[in-house]
Amino acid sequence: MIELSKSFYFDAAHTLQRKVDAVPSKRVHGHTYRAEVCLRGEPDATTGMLIDLGFFVQALDGVRDALDHHFLDEVEGLGPATLENLARFIWHRLADMPGLHCVSVHRDAAHETARYRG
Repeated sequence: MIELSKSFYFDAAHTLQRKVDAVPSKRVHGHTYRAEVCLRGEPDATTGMLIDLGFFVQALDGVRDALDHHFLDEVEGLGPATLENLARFIWHRLADMPGLHCVSVHRDAAHETARYRG
């Protein structure tokens, strides 16, 4: 069994309704996020690859384009722009990818991570 992961960064702005730090969160603010997508499975016997990295990159580029430099409050299907919802959103955008195992979204500056396994 092999696990293969690839990460991408995106910058985005949002607002958030919170009980703690409520006032700053209600204002438009932004973060740099790092998303990591992990595939799991047996490599192809002929190629030795779990997936051609070119296909992996293309799929991740499509997700990044939907999030990078966007106002997350307006991204259809995302819901409130929490780390948890971002991980779920990315998973659903990649749900057809063979061997999809886990999606993690990190805010490295704050040492925060959310993981989603559908």
